[in-house]
Amino acid sequence: MGLRINTNVASLNAQRNLRGTRLGMQQSLEKLSSGQRINRAGDDAAGLAISENLKAQIRGLGQAERNAEDGISLVQIAEGALGEVSNILIRLRELSVQAASDTIGSTERKFLNVEFEQLTSEIDRIANSTEFNRVPLLNGTGAVFDIQIGTRNDPISDRLTFDASSADVNVAALGLNLASVADKISAQNSLSSIDQAIISVSGIRADFGALQNRLQSTVNNIATSIENLSAANSRVRDTDVAAETANLTKQNILMTAGTSVLAQANTSTNSALSLIQAASQG
Repeated sequence: MGLRINTNVASLNAQRNLRGTRLGMQQSLEKLSSGQRINRAGDDAAGLAISENLKAQIRGLGQAERNAEDGISLVQIAEGALGEVSNILIRLRELSVQAASDTIGSTERKFLNVEFEQLTSEIDRIANSTEFNRVPLLNGTGAVFDIQIGTRNDPISDRLTFDASSADVNVAALGLNLASVADKISAQNSLSSIDQAIISVSGIRADFGALQNRLQSTVNNIATSIENLSAANSRVRDTDVAAETANLTKQNILMTAGTSVLAQANTSTNSALSLIQAASQG
């Protein structure tokens, strides 16, 4: 190759390669520092679209999981209250059995009836005060809860519906509004009413228990989906640290070599100048 003064092709070529190497180093450093292989659409347009869609699914499922957990909290609140109502009913039955016997007198029955009335009032209080997010759960006036457990708008697969109005444990709803142990006959008649109330409350508790089990299964399934989608998104978007570190090492070597070559290429102009000087002196 001839020596030229105006255009140093070797130097221009070395500079071009160095610019490419420097850009590669910058990209490698960005990927390693951010932990992401795709930081902008230019890195991988198709991969970015896939990753953004996966992120949207993951975020949506995360909220659906929280919704299901809130549903479990609702059930636990209702179950705690129903458990206490069951305990009260068992105590009411015990008082009725005691008052139905002639082994106690009217004075003792009066005392038993005071407790009986206090306990029935407590059932009403529990029924009317048990709420979730200000919505009654156990007095028959509650709303229909739609629990969004999916990321789309399918009412069957993405939504779980619970009708709180079907759960009513007020004294009247349980058939205990006329129950009493003020006398032996009333106490005897109260036994069957209390037994039926216990069955009713147990049925409501069974419904809540089934709902809780379903919600727990939903939470477990969503958690598995989030894990799998997160792994898929990581494969698409995250940096392979080992591979990118090797690439950075390669770029460093190329930068060192390119800098040396550029310096060498720039000496060709000096060689041409030396020839001119030698010719002029000759």
